[in-house]
Amino acid sequence: VQLVEYGGGLVQPGGSLRLSCVASGFTFSRYRMSWYRQAPGKERELVAQITSAAGNTNYADSVKGRFTISRDDAKNTALLQMDNLRFEDTALYYCNAQLPFMYDYWGRGTQVTVSS
Repeated sequence: VQLVEYGGGLVQPGGSLRLSCVASGFTFSRYRMSWYRQAPGKERELVAQITSAAGNTNYADSVKGRFTISRDDAKNTALLQMDNLRFEDTALYYCNAQLPFMYDYWGRGTQVTVSS
């Protein structure tokens, strides 16, 4: 099982980034996919989530209207489009795949830094 995140980097406030999470080793379409983040000195927090099948989404209040989560089951990929980035979005972003009450997988993270 592997989750690999791509797309992090340095961006100015107001800019955009798109994170990708490429999965392998499990039946991606059955799993709920989430993005979490952890800033220095803070706990890991849920940023966005998308269910399997119906593709229902859920967002942290701090990113609503700015971030969009999506999935491409044909490519075993989860995406996080991040627009209008703020200083406080700086964090290590993790991809998570969960089959509730059964399996829970994590990527190693990709760094997003918002700085002028």
